[in-house]
Amino acid sequence: MIYRKDSEFQGRRMEVPFDVKADEITSTGRFKGYASVFNVVDQGGDNVQPGAFIDGLVKAKNDGRFIPMLWQHDRMEPIGTFPDMAEDAKGLFVEGQLVLEDNPPAKRAFSLLKNKALGGMSIGYRIAPGGIAEDPKKRGVYLLSKVDLIEVSLVTMPMLIQARVQEVKSLLEGGANPSVGDLVGVLRELGWTEEMAKAIGEVSRPILEAGGVKEKDLVSDVAAFYKHLASRVPSAD
Repeated sequence: MIYRKDSEFQGRRMEVPFDVKADEITSTGRFKGYASVFNVVDQGGDNVQPGAFIDGLVKAKNDGRFIPMLWQHDRMEPIGTFPDMAEDAKGLFVEGQLVLEDNPPAKRAFSLLKNKALGGMSIGYRIAPGGIAEDPKKRGVYLLSKVDLIEVSLVTMPMLIQARVQEVKSLLEGGANPSVGDLVGVLRELGWTEEMAKAIGEVSRPILEAGGVKEKDLVSDVAAFYKHLASRVPSAD
């Protein structure tokens, strides 16, 4: 599961890799899988607990509110519905139905599902009042006991850059710099060519290998730098 905050969405996101088998996807675009799993700490330190979705799902049903299926978290691109959505021992199990008629994104999602080219399902959610507490056994891990589900998206690939930022932050907080390989890996994941990524890595090597970074305030600076790299993807070639 991958953690993400989004200023426009004002919520959080978690991603679960697909365990949907190609032969389980019907010709009408129906599929089953898990949109969230319990007792797994994501890259942001969030750990969804059993029972976290129940109140929110009941309230949504009572209010007549349906949880939309979106394409890549784009609220302007609904691609289907969820005829069934419920908790079990593993997590939030959903049965999805792609709406294929006159819906190009849904048709694209259907084709990618059949060819195992989608990374997983990703939920958009808010934490209900009183629904979060720090794990008493592990600092920096937060137990989510009440989650209001907003949407479930099919996504092409995991949000690797968010995971990588967390890895870099962990290194800094431990008093170490990210390696040249970490930097090159991020650049490659963001779409930079191998040649350009390695060139930037070599230019950065003297700084990265100068010694451990102790100042905690540099953590946010590095995270901001990685986010800036993400914004530069269109001009990375």
